[in-house]
Amino acid sequence: MTKKVEAKAGGTRTPGKIKKRSQFKSIWFRYRKNKLAMFGLILLLIIVAMTVFAPLFISYDAAIEQEISNKLQSPGAGHPFGTDMYGRDMFARVLYGGRISLSVGLGVVALSLFFGAMIGSVAAYYGGTLDNVLMRIMDVFLAIPGILMAIAVVAALGQGIGNILIAMSISRIPQFARIVRSAILSIKGQEFIEAAKACGTKDSRIILKHILPNAIGPIVVQTSLSIASAILGIAGMSFVGLGITPPTPEWGSLLAGARSQMRYYPYLVTIPGLAIMLAALSFNLIGDGLRDALDPRLKN
Repeated sequence: MTKKVEAKAGGTRTPGKIKKRSQFKSIWFRYRKNKLAMFGLILLLIIVAMTVFAPLFISYDAAIEQEISNKLQSPGAGHPFGTDMYGRDMFARVLYGGRISLSVGLGVVALSLFFGAMIGSVAAYYGGTLDNVLMRIMDVFLAIPGILMAIAVVAALGQGIGNILIAMSISRIPQFARIVRSAILSIKGQEFIEAAKACGTKDSRIILKHILPNAIGPIVVQTSLSIASAILGIAGMSFVGLGITPPTPEWGSLLAGARSQMRYYPYLVTIPGLAIMLAALSFNLIGDGLRDALDPRLKN
């Protein structure tokens, strides 16, 4: 019969049994202790909520319809962020522009992660000549500045959201490929991988089922940090006229359209600039927090 020990509150408990946290709870426990990371998460949730539920605050028509009689009005009760040179409401343009910037940023990172993870996994798992060839190709892409590569691709394919996704993704694939390769090299020689090979498990199943899930930590951190750089990159493309075409609102295009008026109406560049900065800051803080929370050297 199991010996039971009386608890202070009058209940009973079995000695020697300590309830352990799940891996997810342990990560969340370490993450929420980081105040800056929690600030970044809350800030991102606010930004996402404002953009997703933008129709509850103002209609999309206010972001694209021109009303010259209301042009260049300073921020006030009727227009919280003021109006631009065509009388369009800046509050609406910032909110709906955030939808484009955030969604394209996420799309860029998703494509980069998919192809980068595949290349890095194959290179690390098979090694040898294939690894050398794939990594030298990635080195060539890494040697070319990302913004120049994106400009070249858009110039060749033309403007449009689809082409921007392709252009911005190509320059980020090598980063994910190298990180995934490094993470997999550290675990591919472990016993559970050798056991899976001995059981005759297909290589594709080993990579997808056993290797990638155990290398998820560095990938998650790089993903969050890459979203921030993708948002900045998309804004830069729009600023030089190769991004989202007007009148569709996007944070970078808002900055580009206000260049001629920024000296006399600084709010036209300050507000979208702050939106870009806060979005990038939130993802960077989240990435830093995840890096610390996923560090196996940290104890619960």
